[in-house]
Amino acid sequence: MDTTKLNKSANPAVRMIGHQGIHHLEVGNTCSGFVAAGNRTYWGIETDVHVTADGQYIIIHDDNTINTTGDDFVVEETDCATLRSLTMLDYTDGNGHTRADLRLPLLSEYIRICRKYGKKAVLEIKNPVAPEHIQGIVEEIASLGWLENTIFISFSHDNMVELRKLLPDAKLMFLTTHPADGELLDLLLPWRLDLDIAWPVLTREGVELMHENGIEVNVWNVDEVELAERLLSWGVDYLTTDILE
Repeated sequence: MDTTKLNKSANPAVRMIGHQGIHHLEVGNTCSGFVAAGNRTYWGIETDVHVTADGQYIIIHDDNTINTTGDDFVVEETDCATLRSLTMLDYTDGNGHTRADLRLPLLSEYIRICRKYGKKAVLEIKNPVAPEHIQGIVEEIASLGWLENTIFISFSHDNMVELRKLLPDAKLMFLTTHPADGELLDLLLPWRLDLDIAWPVLTREGVELMHENGIEVNVWNVDEVELAERLLSWGVDYLTTDILE
C-alpha cells in the first residue's frame, strides 16, 4: 500500500496532484482517499463535485451512483440526504465489497481535509452548472477560508466563464481531450484559462505553444513512470496521477 516513486530531476518544479485522493490505494473521492493524499507529498488533491436535487454540493465522479455504491440514483435528481445514506463499494482489493464507513463526501468535508493538510484543492465542477450554483460553490469554499488555495477545473467552458466573472484573479483550468493547438487557444486566451489536458493528445509542441502564450499545462491521468518522465521533460507544469509520487 504505497505509491510508485517518481524522480522529478527532469523537471523539479512540476506540481503533483493526487487524482481523487490516491485512487489506486484508497477508494477514489472519499475522505479516506483525501487523507491518504494529505499525508503524502502531493501539492494538490483533485476531486469532482455535483449539485444535488436540493441544491447541495456532493463529491462523486459519475452522474449516477451505480458504479460507486451499487444503487441506481441519478445524482442531480436525488436529494443530498439520500445520497449520503448510501454506502460505497471498495474495489481496491479486487472484491468490490461494501464499506459501511465510506459515504459520499460533502464539498465542505473535502475542503476541510485539504485545509488541514495544507494541500491545494483542485476541484472539478462536473457538468454545466447554473450560475447560482457556481456562486454557491465559490461562497462555500470562501466561508471555509480556502478559496485562494482552490483551483477550479471543468470540461464545461460555460462553467469556466462564470467562474472568471466571479473570480478575476483565480487559477482556472479548462479540461479537455482536444489537442493543444490554435483552436484551443481561442477558448483559453480570452478568459485567461490554463489547460488541464489528457496525456494521449498532448505533444511537446503543444506544451511549447501553451507556454509561449502564458498558459500553464496540467496533464492527466499519468500513472506510468516512463510516461511521466517524458512529460516532465516536455516541461508540463502539473501532473495529475492515481499512484505516482
